Amino acid sequence: MVNLTGPSGRVWPTNSALALLGLLLVGLCRQGVSEIHHFVIGFGLVAMYQALLYLVAVWVVLNRPVNRWTFVIILVCAAGCRLVCLFSPPFLSTDIFRYVWDGRVQAAGINPYRYIPADPHLAFLRDADIYPHINRRGYAHTVYPPGAQILFLLITRISASVQWMKAAMVGLEALTIWAIVKLLAAAGLRREQVLIYAWHPLLLWEVASSGHVDAASLPLIALALLFYVRRKPAATGVALAAATLLKLYPIVIFPALYRRADWRRGDWKMPASLAGVIAAGYACYLSVGPHVLGFLPEYAREEGLESGSRYFLLTLARHGLHWEGIPTAAFYAFAAVLLLGLALWAFCGIEARSEAGALATIRYSFVIAAVLMLLFSSHYPWYYLWLLPFLSVIPYAPMLYYTTACFYLYTTQLANPGPAMYYMFEWLYATVGLVALWCLGVRLLEARLSRGRPAPRKAFATYYPSARDS
Repeated sequence: MVNLTGPSGRVWPTNSALALLGLLLVGLCRQGVSEIHHFVIGFGLVAMYQALLYLVAVWVVLNRPVNRWTFVIILVCAAGCRLVCLFSPPFLSTDIFRYVWDGRVQAAGINPYRYIPADPHLAFLRDADIYPHINRRGYAHTVYPPGAQILFLLITRISASVQWMKAAMVGLEALTIWAIVKLLAAAGLRREQVLIYAWHPLLLWEVASSGHVDAASLPLIALALLFYVRRKPAATGVALAAATLLKLYPIVIFPALYRRADWRRGDWKMPASLAGVIAAGYACYLSVGPHVLGFLPEYAREEGLESGSRYFLLTLARHGLHWEGIPTAAFYAFAAVLLLGLALWAFCGIEARSEAGALATIRYSFVIAAVLMLLFSSHYPWYYLWLLPFLSVIPYAPMLYYTTACFYLYTTQLANPGPAMYYMFEWLYATVGLVALWCLGVRLLEARLSRGRPAPRKAFATYYPSARDS
């Protein structure tokens, strides 16, 4: 296994800096919670400070020496931030009220895809705590896939409350941290890199505060990667299928987890378990027939997925470059060709027979996931959460900046759909491109200066330009 102990030197400055940064993050969480009730400095300013402190902490943990106490500090501060956000009411999103409602509907023996919340058949389930806060309750069936519905039912059987739903999501986050630590060890990397996931402010507010179900897919994504590295194809398929049943998009990393070598050996355990679990999940709710898709088709129209107004790159081509005649179908065709090309690249990649191979597997998955998010430019920040397990292993600076900038920008007035959001994405994509060019320039310069020298021993130096050798 590659030895990744970090630069040599005294560790106490690292631990002191991280302890201070962690305490400041906890304090800013407390300040952010107070903004719900009385305006002091504004939540956007809290978000900006948290984003900056987070990036400093990432730099420290990647570039300075660590010891066992560093890991303890990371976990304690991560827990402190979550506890502060957990016991506050959700205020950035009301989605969690639909989670509790769907769990209650199922507990009453009713298929959650059958009725909208306002339907008279569900009148006996209405209360003053949950029902009034459900968004789209007057016209929209549930949009969440079967895996999420099963999870909602299980959680609400213990307590049908918003607080318990949030606590369950944070508990699943603990499983994510454990899986990432195991994945880092399997890839020969330092476990302290889990800070990249555990301290990300997007998680603190979109999971611990708002309780988004995306948190439940994160441990399954990390476990799918871990099972692949440990050569457990059936378990890989089950984990990826469960993640897909919770949030549909993880299926795109399938080619990275089922390689040409597996196909040639006739090893069908992974795709068979994947297909079986997904089919079983949907079979549980097929009593409503095609309505098992819920609000998804209408959601596509409501959110501009059909017209193309949802996609920044298409809007940029139409208005920024004055190519008004580009049809939405052409953009979909371009995206499909690009993603299929990446899928083929991942499918033909090397096997995970070493630490370098394990990193390659994660890199293939990460590239596909990142390109998908850049192509479809979600209007909701919690959709970017699934990039964080990959970033913990491959801390690629442009995507670290991208996810952190998304967190901050979505707390500003630029996050309003329309011209404001277009300008937000214009600024965001331009700056991400500049960071990527800077990283490429640093790598080319380092390659030129190190020509003729021994290759660096650090596996993650390839992905994070500022990482130092031991």
